[in-house]
Amino acid sequence: MNGPFQRDQLEILAGKAKRGQISRRDFNTGLALLLGTSALGLGSRAEAQAKELVLVNWGGDAGTAYDKAYGQPFQAATGVVVKQDGSGPTEGAIQAQVESGKPTWDLVDVDPFSAEALGKKGMMEPVDYAVVDRSKFREGFGWEYAASTYFFSYIIAYDATKFGDDPPKSMADFFDVEKYPGKRGLYKWGVGVWEAALLADGVAPEDLYPLDLERAHKKIADFKQHVVSFWGGGAESQSILLNGEASMAIVWSTRARLIEQDSGGDVKFLWEQGMISPGALGVVKGNPGGAETAMQFLASTQEPEKQIIMFEMLGQGPANPATDALIPEEERRFNPVDPANFALQIPVDVAWYEENYGPALDEYLRIISA
Repeated sequence: MNGPFQRDQLEILAGKAKRGQISRRDFNTGLALLLGTSALGLGSRAEAQAKELVLVNWGGDAGTAYDKAYGQPFQAATGVVVKQDGSGPTEGAIQAQVESGKPTWDLVDVDPFSAEALGKKGMMEPVDYAVVDRSKFREGFGWEYAASTYFFSYIIAYDATKFGDDPPKSMADFFDVEKYPGKRGLYKWGVGVWEAALLADGVAPEDLYPLDLERAHKKIADFKQHVVSFWGGGAESQSILLNGEASMAIVWSTRARLIEQDSGGDVKFLWEQGMISPGALGVVKGNPGGAETAMQFLASTQEPEKQIIMFEMLGQGPANPATDALIPEEERRFNPVDPANFALQIPVDVAWYEENYGPALDEYLRIISA
């Protein structure tokens, strides 16, 4: 679920570098990390430093943010080097690491539902909550095999030049093309779309899960004639709104901010009935750097001063609620987990996705491509 989102964060960060919004030092760090990525995870750790961890994310400039916020401070405090590997910690790749008997990865930027599924197969270390402080997570966002580290949301962005006098207020409005004419954009990989369809069809937020897929898919099948793009990356969701192809789209919250800025306020967004989606870090079973050191790293990521860097560089909503106070007041409306924004949204049910995502996605893709 998060792979496409995380790759999109890299696009955003690269754009900031191009516009001079991040320092040359950070940009050069990102280049160094990217150039070193191909060797990480492929060679033997016997040649590596005795004290190091390899953190596997989704590549490119993401390493810049992870290194600045988490890697460099951890090395300064412990002497342990944290190397960034951008090869992509898909569920299959993590499984292959463990089944090899000699994993070269330590930490992975993983979907919580994937971490839970793998953990139940004995492929992830359980989070040591004697080291990691569960009280520094938002309520309901701590798991057995994954430590909460950030959030993003699936929310409605709309053309305010058309609907400014009476903007949409719900997913029912998103699906109402008579009241709000124009084409729409929906996410290609399903997450948030099932929930949006059911909300539009009259399901109460508290009754969403378990998702009624048959009902959701019927709603989507009936509606797809109004969809100009089932987008797979954030840049596409942004372009269909900026060029006027769509009057509304469900987009990632990080892109909503950019769309509003790039359109000069002509495209706006709302948090009402958005879907809060969590990101996490997990520890690979039998990791060469040791579970104890990896747990210390997970604990170190909980500090608000580090999570604010991730908000500033990637637009990630912080996992630790104490970070909210560090966000300038004028920036808080862009934070998906600011209390005022969080209260308007619905958390993605990780347990449901752990059990159902694969088959649900297969059917969804069949419907939208028919």
